[in-house]
Amino acid sequence: MPPAFVVIAEFKLKEGARAAFLELARDDAAHSVADEPGCRQFDVTVAEDDPDRIVLYEVYDDRAAFEAHLETPHLARFRAGFPALAEPLPVRFLSRHHP
Repeated sequence: MPPAFVVIAEFKLKEGARAAFLELARDDAAHSVADEPGCRQFDVTVAEDDPDRIVLYEVYDDRAAFEAHLETPHLARFRAGFPALAEPLPVRFLSRHHP
């Protein structure tokens, strides 16, 4: 099996934005897994040492599947909504070498 394409996107929440950001991120995650055949996994996580740091862990079949994700309506909703709620940190791209 070829390596999976992994995306780690991190955000620093603005004060009082936790619930709204998590709702927006969960919507993106749920639709990604349900509606995108190339999305294997999409986890919304909270850093244990900093509850205002949210980490999105996304696994796609390949970069092309991720590129298709970039064109989806649910990501458009997330992109429109998150700037009022959080500051993005640099996105990391990795390859996963196990199933």
